Amino acid sequence: MAKKSKLSTPAWITGGYDSKTDWEKVQGVSTEKKKEKTFKIRKCPKCDSDNVNVIVGREVTGEWECKKCGWKGIEIKEEELTEEEFMKYLDAKGEDVA
Repeated sequence: MAKKSKLSTPAWITGGYDSKTDWEKVQGVSTEKKKEKTFKIRKCPKCDSDNVNVIVGREVTGEWECKKCGWKGIEIKEEELTEEEFMKYLDAKGEDVA
């Protein structure tokens, strides 16, 4: 029959720290996940162009206008891209990236 192991006292307690987070700071352990930066691209639902602007000065708030096809409305397409995907998107579009 296999022996059952006993629970051991966590290292942060045996080290004399008040909390696990204090011990992690001293040890250099990071439990935070780095949040990846995302970029939003808004596109026209009719022609899929990204040349859209918000219409200012109207009674309806959040109304969009496409400069390519003339579409107007509030239902805009949004895409979220990572930084790497956004850079590829700009390269494909022909934008100068500094």
